[in-house]
This record gives sequence, structure tokens and C-alpha cells, in this order.
Amino acid sequence: MRALITGIGGFAASHLADLLLAETDWQIVGCDLRQSTPPHLQAQVTCHVVDLCEPEAVQRVLDEVAPDFIFHLAAMAQVGGSWRDPWPVLKNNIRGQLNLLQALVKLKATPRVMVVGSNEEYGLVQPHELPLTEETPLRPNSPYGVSKVTQDMLGLQYHLSHQLPIVRVRPFNHIGPRQSPGFVAPDFARQIAEAEAGRRPPRMQVGNLKARRDFTDVRDMVRAYYLAITQGAPGDVYNIGSGQSHAIQELLDVLLSHSQVEISVEPDPARMRPSDVPDVRCDAGKFRALCGWEPTIAFETTLHDVLEYWRAQVASE
Repeated sequence: MRALITGIGGFAASHLADLLLAETDWQIVGCDLRQSTPPHLQAQVTCHVVDLCEPEAVQRVLDEVAPDFIFHLAAMAQVGGSWRDPWPVLKNNIRGQLNLLQALVKLKATPRVMVVGSNEEYGLVQPHELPLTEETPLRPNSPYGVSKVTQDMLGLQYHLSHQLPIVRVRPFNHIGPRQSPGFVAPDFARQIAEAEAGRRPPRMQVGNLKARRDFTDVRDMVRAYYLAITQGAPGDVYNIGSGQSHAIQELLDVLLSHSQVEISVEPDPARMRPSDVPDVRCDAGKFRALCGWEPTIAFETTLHDVLEYWRAQVASE
């Protein structure tokens, strides 16, 4: 069996490749906008450099690879950046997936496809709606959220219109080693690692610490992706998350408890979002009933691993 992972150089995609290489006998092929396959994967994964916004290039790669499974993880993933400059996020996320699905139709290819949405599709949720089920209304309150709703609905449309075996997932926040700056856990961890190394003053710049989010370790999340594409019902959609929410303040406190230096905390207005939902919590009961998936890595363990990763990164710079 052959699996194609789009965005192989990305955070979740690289962890997914790790899992598939360790747990299956599948041949793993990646594609990315740049030659950015993580070094530890380069000897084990074939990577095609392709811009998914170019339809002819997408069709060539799909024709050559002929995958049995496609994990479509390529996307611009930063919510905050989508407010500052919405169009690149909308164009990249929507056009790339549209080209992928349209190429499958033209090639008359029917691999199982996993389309990755986001909890950001639910957007402006109210406390009485928690935990969020797949039936919760979609009210995206960021351009990024709009792009993920569109990806989600395109997946459904191509399943209904062209009978493509597409499974859709709505993952909630996932964190872990190798996540890039611009997200809360790596931002905080990098600042701590740089302060420990004497490369910045021991001051932590933060945004809204009261917001609560449902965090899952990325290594648990990609295990769910594998189960979704192999056991999920084509056309269906599944929430994936821990079912518990943690305040950003709690995340910060755990990281600071591992710091080797005393660090003060100060608010940074630039890190505040125009619209921030107070609490987000997942109901993944439908997915758990499907395949028995449960998160196995504790929140504190994940944050320890994130900090250790950034300590190593800072030391190597």
C-alpha cells in the first residue's frame, strides 16, 4: 500500500510519517511546496516538490504516485496571520485541496482521502454548547476558520458528487515537538529556552491567558488520523480531541515550572486576537465509538517534550 502525505515538511505531517513508518508496511510518499522533508525522514520517504495551487503539477504527482491513501495535511495553519492577511490563507487552503480532488476525478482515481478541517470551523461557540459535537453549528470567526469550513465542505461535496471515498476530520488543538513558532506552546517554550541560554531577557511576552483550549499531543492526533482513514466511513466527519480544556495560563505555568531561570510575565498587545472564544472543548464520542481511540500522552508530558525540543533547537543555533 502507498500513502501520500501532503505538506510532509509540516508539524503534524512529519509525526504522521513517523507513525506510518513504525506501525505499517506502507510505502510513504510526501509532497511539499519546498524540499523540506525533516532530516530524519529523508532516507525513508520520497518527497515531491509541488505547489498544490498549480493543477497540472498536482495531477502529474498523483498520476506518478498512484496512492492508495492520501492524508491531505498541507495548509497554512496560523489563525492570527489570517486576520493580518486573509487572502493567502484562503487561496492556499481552498485552491490546493480543490486541485487535489479535481485531479483525482480527472484521473478516475479513488484512493481513500482524509480531509483535515479544524475546531476553528465552530468559531464563536457559547458555553452552553460545550462540549462541541459534529452537529454544533459552524460559525467561523476568522478567515482561517472560513478556509477550513470550505475544505470540509469540498470534501463532502466531492464525496457526494463524484463518490470519492473521503473521510473528514475536525482536529482540535494539537501540540508537541517540532511545532513551529507562531503557536502558543512553542512560542512560550522557545522564549524560556532562549532566556535559559542568556539570549533574551528573562521576560515572557504573552497574549490572552484566560482562553481555554482542548489540547492533544500531536503523536496521539496522528494515530487518530491513521484510524480515521482506515476505519472511518466515507462522507462522514469526526471530531478529534481530548475532551478537556486547559487555560493558556495553565499551559504557561507548567512550562515555567520547568524553567531553570526566574522569568517574569508581561502582556503583549500584538499577541491579542480580534476575536477570541473563551472556552473550546471537544466531544469526540463519535470517533471513540468508531475505533476506540483515546489520548495516551499527558498534557504535562507533552509540554515537557516541547520545552526539551526548544532547548535543543536553541543550543544548536
